[in-house]
Amino acid sequence: MPDAVGHWTYRTVSSVKRLDGKTGGFDCAPATNGSHGPVQVRGTHFTYRDGTPYLPFGTTSYAWIHQSETLQQETLATLKASSFNKIRMAVFPKHYEYNHNEPGLYPFARNAEGKSDYDRPNPAFYRHLETRLADLRAMGIEADLILFHPYDRWGYASMTPAQDDAYVRYLTARLSSFSNIWWSLANEYDLMKGKTTADFERLLGLVAKHDPYEHLRSVHYSVTPWDYSQPIVTHASMQTLPFKPQHFETTPEQLKLWKKPVLNDEVSYEGNLNRRWGNITGEELTWRFWRGVLAGGYVSHGETLLDAAADYSEESTPTLWWSHGGKLKGTSPARIGFLRKLVEEMNARPGVTPGLVPPEKVYYRYASTMKIDGKTVDGLLYFLDFHRPVWYEFPLPEGRFRAELIDPWEMTIAPVAGEFTTKAKLILPGKPFQAVRFLRH
Repeated sequence: MPDAVGHWTYRTVSSVKRLDGKTGGFDCAPATNGSHGPVQVRGTHFTYRDGTPYLPFGTTSYAWIHQSETLQQETLATLKASSFNKIRMAVFPKHYEYNHNEPGLYPFARNAEGKSDYDRPNPAFYRHLETRLADLRAMGIEADLILFHPYDRWGYASMTPAQDDAYVRYLTARLSSFSNIWWSLANEYDLMKGKTTADFERLLGLVAKHDPYEHLRSVHYSVTPWDYSQPIVTHASMQTLPFKPQHFETTPEQLKLWKKPVLNDEVSYEGNLNRRWGNITGEELTWRFWRGVLAGGYVSHGETLLDAAADYSEESTPTLWWSHGGKLKGTSPARIGFLRKLVEEMNARPGVTPGLVPPEKVYYRYASTMKIDGKTVDGLLYFLDFHRPVWYEFPLPEGRFRAELIDPWEMTIAPVAGEFTTKAKLILPGKPFQAVRFLRH
């Protein structure tokens, strides 16, 4: 992943004689096909390396690379047709409810008895992982790659510290050259009882040391949040308890405290499972996206929809997007794409600070601004949430603005006649979950 156009040369250094002192060179040409380089942090939001704003509207499919090739190709086709530009995915296979299949390839060599040798990575598996990462990169999708997780029956969660360290060094050596990689040290690190916080801090340090391109780094939790004030983590990876969706109201405080982006990566899933985290409606997940994004953060999607004719036993193996990929069945993805389009339109003008910024004074339940040069408010987006006034007088900053009434569920935008300054008294539909956008003339 060279960072400058021109001719580059290299020389290898290795303790293995036949790998030492190898030389070569290549020419680096200007970026093509919409490539903007890796994503990096800018304040409490993100940009690509070339300065283009990046707004993460991601999804979750933990074990999709461990399914059949047919299902993986279906997943890629679904992602290509979707508006998601990030995916949370695990390196290791997953053992959990509705996840009992064996992977096609294992991350480590295995003997005739089926036992893993955690000191011998399986190159075939990592070549396959690289192929999938390249597929995602070609579609402009960031891979938020989870290195460890507790949902395991193969022993990956209980490797020794030396084996963990070697795995991390191997992974960073192979994958750091991919521009679309993010490192998530763990999914729900606090459920991994065989590892301590100090273990994960050590592993974070190894990732930072051995990744020369400084890809984004974070740690996801279940109940006990990671210390996101640590400089080594580039952004917060939050979990919202299923029964506490008001969690998003704390995002502005977190942004001020940590001074880095906040991603609400697990906010429950659109689905119908027998678990609180897996049975919210598409409407509720859509509203959670609006709440989270207008609070100045970002939100990740997930789907756990069982077919009506499914076998409901925990030993059944239905295809659920949250873990296996396949096809999306829910009603929220299109609405999430609509929100992404709205926010990206507000970030399309030169000089705009990426993302939405919560104003110092929130005039309504959720309201965010767009800023030029960090000073002049160029646009405002209000979300009325469950309130349903038939009219409201919206305060405006100095200047002339045009207004739009937005229905997030119907995905409609209705321009309002006239021009507005200082205050805008608008007649509203009197329905809950409506939005209003003001853009400077």
